[in-house]
Amino acid sequence: MGNTHIRRGFGLKDEIKDTLNQEFQSSLIDKIKASDSQYTDGNTRIKLAKEYGFCYGVDRSIDYAYQAVKKFPDKKIYLTGEIIHNPFVNKRLMDMGVRFLSGQYHKGESKEDIRIEDIVILPAFGVPVSFIEELKQIGCILVDTTCGSVLNVWKHVKRFSNDGYTALIHGKYYHEETIATASQTNVSEEGKYIVVRNFAETERVCDYIRDKGGKKAFLDYFRKAISPGFDPDQDLIKIGVANQTTMLANESLKVAEMVKEAMVDRYGANTIDDHFRSFDTICSATQERQDAIIELLDSGVDLTLVIGGYNSSNTNNLTNIAVRYGLAFHIEDASALLDDEHIRHKIPDSQEIETTTGWLPQGKLTIGITAGASTPDKKIEEVINRVLDLRKGEL
Repeated sequence: MGNTHIRRGFGLKDEIKDTLNQEFQSSLIDKIKASDSQYTDGNTRIKLAKEYGFCYGVDRSIDYAYQAVKKFPDKKIYLTGEIIHNPFVNKRLMDMGVRFLSGQYHKGESKEDIRIEDIVILPAFGVPVSFIEELKQIGCILVDTTCGSVLNVWKHVKRFSNDGYTALIHGKYYHEETIATASQTNVSEEGKYIVVRNFAETERVCDYIRDKGGKKAFLDYFRKAISPGFDPDQDLIKIGVANQTTMLANESLKVAEMVKEAMVDRYGANTIDDHFRSFDTICSATQERQDAIIELLDSGVDLTLVIGGYNSSNTNNLTNIAVRYGLAFHIEDASALLDDEHIRHKIPDSQEIETTTGWLPQGKLTIGITAGASTPDKKIEEVINRVLDLRKGEL
C-alpha cells in the first residue's frame, strides 16, 4: 500500500454496516425520535433531547476503526489511546483484538512493540505531532480518525504560532485533545501555549497581562499547562484564543472576552489587533447538544439523566448545564441504576463516583434523557428500559 497515512477509510463501509447497526443502533430510540422525541409508559414520560449521542466525528472514527479491523484481520492493530470516551466502544474494540498503547485499556504494549507491518489507529481526539512523526519513522500504516472539528482548531493554532501569537487554549491541560492541540504550536520554533480551565485561571492570566502578578507564582501555578520555556513577560504580549472543542460554548466565548479586555487595558483599543486574536472553535455537535439540553430542560422535566463516559468532557458539560435546572445525574450506562432507591453517578466537576439514595421520585414522572457525543443509541435504549422496568410497580 503506497499511502501509509489513511484519512478516508478503506471503502468497506457497506461490509461493516450491519455490525455497526447491530452493536450501536436502537429501534426504540428511532421510535421515540419519530414521536416528537417523547415516549409514555403508564405514569412515566420520557423526553429525549432533540440532539444527543453520536456525532459525525465519533461515527466516522468508529467506522474507520471497524474498517481497519475488517481490512487487516491477520495484522496487529494498535490504538494510541481511547478512540472516544465511551467504555462500551473501547471494550468492544479490545474484544476485537485491538491493542491500546495507553489509558485504562492498556495491557503493557508500547511504541517500541510497533513494527512496519502493523496498523496504528489515531483516535478522534488526535495525537501530538511528535508522536505522529515517530510513527511515520517506523513506517507502519496510520489510520487517522481525528475529528474534523479538532483539525479546524489545529489550523488556527498553527496560524497563531506562525504569526508569533501564543495560543491560549480554553480546555483541560491533561485531556488528549488539548495535548494534541497544544503540540501544534511546535510548527513554529517560537510557538508557545498556555491552557486555562475556567474563569479563575483566565483571570490569573488577565491579571498578569495587566501587570498585576508575580512571575514565579504564575509559572508555579501553570507549570503543567504551559509550553517549555514559557516566559509570561514575553509570551503574553500577543495571544490567540482557541479551545478544546467540547467545552461549554458560552464559557469559551467569555474566556476570549476576558483576555481581550485585559489586552485593551494594557495596550489600548487602537492596537488590539496587534495583540489579540480569537476564533470560536467549539464544534457544531457540541453546541447543538448544549442547546438541545437547555430546550429539553425548559420544556419541564422532574429528573434528568445524562448518559456517557465519566471521562467524556462534552458529557460532563451537559451535566453541568442540567444540574443548574434541578435533579440531574451523570451515569455511564444502565448498570448505574442499581435499583429504584440507589443510583451510581459522577459528581459534577470532580473525579468522584458516588451512590445516591432516593434518586427516583414516586408518582407521575417526566424524565429528561440526553447523552454525550460518544454514547451509542443502544446504551441510551438500555437506560430507558431500565428506568421503565424500575417504575413498573407504579404503572
